[in-house]
Amino acid sequence: MLLSSSSVFPEPTAAAFELAATTGYDGLEVMVWTDRVSQDAGALKGLADHYNVPVLSVHAPCLLVTQRVWSTDPWERLSRAAQLAETLGAPTVVVHPPFSWQRDYAKNFAAGLAKIQARHPDLDFAIENMFPVKMAGRWFVPYTPGWDPTETGFDAYTLDLSHCAASRINSLAMADKMGAGLKHVHLGDGTGEGRDEHLVPGRGNQPCAELLRSLSARGFTGSVALEVSTRKASSRAAREADLRESLEFARRHLEPAESPTPAITRG
Repeated sequence: MLLSSSSVFPEPTAAAFELAATTGYDGLEVMVWTDRVSQDAGALKGLADHYNVPVLSVHAPCLLVTQRVWSTDPWERLSRAAQLAETLGAPTVVVHPPFSWQRDYAKNFAAGLAKIQARHPDLDFAIENMFPVKMAGRWFVPYTPGWDPTETGFDAYTLDLSHCAASRINSLAMADKMGAGLKHVHLGDGTGEGRDEHLVPGRGNQPCAELLRSLSARGFTGSVALEVSTRKASSRAAREADLRESLEFARRHLEPAESPTPAITRG
C-alpha cells in the first residue's frame, strides 16, 4: 500500500517519506509539483534510502499549478516524469488526460504517448479518470476528448475513487470499463457533490471497501496509493491519524479472507 505525497500537503515531499515510514506504508507515490525535492531524483533516492520507503509510482506534473514545472512543454514534462520513474525504479507513471486548451498536445496525445512508451517499455503510463467541473451554475469538461479515458482507450489506467464521486459514477463500474488495463488505484472517497474531495476512505459514498475486495478477482497486480486531502488537519497528529485510519481500512479490505498478509504489498 502506497502513500501519495499529495496526501500530506501542505507539508513538503520530504515529510511524506517520514509519515509513510511512521505509519507503516509500503512505499510512496511522488506527486511531482513545485516542491523542488519532488523533481529531484537524487533527493528522492536519498529520502527513500533514509526512511526505507521506496518510490513505486510517479505522478507526472499534470495539474494546473504544475504547468511550468520542468518546462511549459507537456511532452517534456511527461518525458522527464518517465525518466524520474525509471531512475527510481518506479513501474508506474500516473498521467492526466490533456486539458482542452492544450490543443496540440491533445491532438497528438495517443501517438506521442506511444512514442514515450516505446522509449520506456518497462513503465506503465496509467491514464487517470477525471471529472466534469461546475462553474457559474453550468457544467463543463476541461479535458480533451473527455474526463473518461476509457472512451478513447489506452493500455493502462489509474482508477481514482474521489474523481468517480465528483463525476457521480460508481467506481466499480469504472473499474469494469477499465478492465485488464487497470494498473493503479488512487484510494480516496467523495460524497458526489460535484467537486473533488479526496476524503478518507469510508467517509464518502463510494464503494471503497467493495472495490478493494474486488481487485484480486479482477487479476489486478498493480499498486494502490492513498490520495486523500489532509490540508485542513489541525495538527501533524491529526494528519497522521487520518493516514493511519486510511491504511488500516485499505489493508482490512485488500486482505483475502484466507491470508493474514495484505493482498498487495510493495517494497
